[in-house]
Amino acid sequence: MNERIWRRVIHLGRHVVERRATVRQAARDFGVSKSTVHKDLTERLPRLEPGLAREVRQLLTANRRERHLRGGEATRRKHRRLAAAPPIRQDSSP
Repeated sequence: MNERIWRRVIHLGRHVVERRATVRQAARDFGVSKSTVHKDLTERLPRLEPGLAREVRQLLTANRRERHLRGGEATRRKHRRLAAAPPIRQDSSP
């Protein structure tokens, strides 16, 4: 594993624990895909920092259990934002 990747893995693990971030939030913050974050945290991190990996695993498990409670929240925010925005004016000219 090259140095850039292992640095990202360690930084990502610390970020998730410190901010209690979800995989989706971490992916957005680091500019990588959710699958990359998941692979980094579940496969690579345990080989590099087993203690940190245990903390991350506990947090990911908690996030998985709470996921259904958060379900639909993003959609609710989107609809509220759209309802508050001024209507889009459509030009009737050809």
